[in-house]
Amino acid sequence: MSGRPRGAGLRAPSPLPSAVLFDRDGTLIEDVPYNGDPARVVPLPGAARALALLRRRGVRTAVVTNQSGVGRGLLASGQVRRVNARVDALLGPFDVWRICPHHPDAGCACRKPAPGLILSAARALGVAPARCVVIGDIGSDMEAAAAAGAAGVLVPTPVTLPGEVARAPRSAPDLTAAVRMVLDGAVPGPLALPGPAVRARGGGPR
Repeated sequence: MSGRPRGAGLRAPSPLPSAVLFDRDGTLIEDVPYNGDPARVVPLPGAARALALLRRRGVRTAVVTNQSGVGRGLLASGQVRRVNARVDALLGPFDVWRICPHHPDAGCACRKPAPGLILSAARALGVAPARCVVIGDIGSDMEAAAAAGAAGVLVPTPVTLPGEVARAPRSAPDLTAAVRMVLDGAVPGPLALPGPAVRARGGGPR
């Protein structure tokens, strides 16, 4: 009888997620309300490095973003596409883009904190939502992740409410630190948020 341990030779499940889905404004680039000008796209410090770390490990990347300026009549869809193309040129290529253009009162299933953008991105990537991590800067990003069955990492900014930080399943001081958490296996899986959240301010224009 071989002394080989039972299960030897079997590959352990990868601790890495299949994909990381990023919020756009305030997470990857500076948050310019209702921006329709590609020239105003400025990547946040560390964004390019964080994305390079993921891609080097074979983790796919996507963007999931609320763009209510379209529904509010403040932006044309073409402007959003041009801004996204600029983000892709500076930080991409991203494997998938998913955008909610609807007004907050439209009652759609895609506007974060609803899970639609995360679920759609996961389908397009061909992966289970539970194999995805969502990184964003406000509570609705974390709520959308939890509702979709994905994990979430909050990277707070000056517009992030203290209650959103307190409620986040996990947080990081900056984008590079968030990605290192993911790559180091410190994001074990989706965690349910403890009850409904109310966002009293901030994040409004998205």
